Amino acid sequence: MDANTQGLATLQMLNILENFDLREMGFQSAAAIHAQVEAKRLAYEDRARYYADPHFSKIPIEWLNSKEYARERAKLIRPDRILTPAYPGQAPSHGDTTYFTTADKDGMMVSMIQSNFRGMGSGLVADGLGFMFQDRGELFSLQDGHPNLYAPGKRPFQTIIPGFAVKDGKPWMSFGVMGGDMQPQGQVQIVLNRVDYGLDIQAAGDSPRWHHEGSSQSMGEDPPGLGPEGVLHLESGVPVETRKALIALGWPMGRSDGGFGRYECIEPRQNGSDRVYAAASEMRADGVALAY
Repeated sequence: MDANTQGLATLQMLNILENFDLREMGFQSAAAIHAQVEAKRLAYEDRARYYADPHFSKIPIEWLNSKEYARERAKLIRPDRILTPAYPGQAPSHGDTTYFTTADKDGMMVSMIQSNFRGMGSGLVADGLGFMFQDRGELFSLQDGHPNLYAPGKRPFQTIIPGFAVKDGKPWMSFGVMGGDMQPQGQVQIVLNRVDYGLDIQAAGDSPRWHHEGSSQSMGEDPPGLGPEGVLHLESGVPVETRKALIALGWPMGRSDGGFGRYECIEPRQNGSDRVYAAASEMRADGVALAY
């Protein structure tokens, strides 16, 4: 999903991580997670600096999404230390979201996400229709000069990004990861688990995750008041040796607070001349994979 959402952050993180051999680093290793979290920090600095409604702000999307820029940003990542401080690049002149994906016999696939924000949204119900209006206008900035500054007729920055991936020009995964600022981080981890570590769509979602919070600027649903390195949260399934090595690198560790997103996915496959699907839900969500 393009602006005014945070979809570009997923692509920026993946572009940066293309410059590292994550398979060689090892699945759930400290080196691999360190590189991923640093890529997230760099991408989210740009997210806070540039993302907004493109009808009101000139966003350098092609530059932000370029492989050349990603290579420049990747050079900032050191294997033996945390990048401090992290800054955005200089351009040339928690549980109110629902996701589902579905597919039919003809190959049509849909990736859909919806959120009222703040639980009950605005609290206003459409007369006779029974649904509440969302409340995502809260994600505007009131800082003068900010590209996401409130203005009449303008769409606020928002975190809702249903995912869809293609491979060799063909549909590959219709998927989503619910969870505010966790969405790009979770989507990247799903793609890495599939591409770099060879996990199937169920194992890719069941794998332990990391979640990083904090950047130099608050944006959207990010919590304010964190230090320059932010806070890194690891699920309990991350190996103890990996956790110790990340702490030794200097990452401030937060508790495993359950903020690791909730994932669903459908993958099309061929069985001879027949079209079949693989589907996955996960243990973190009250979701289910159903066939009909």
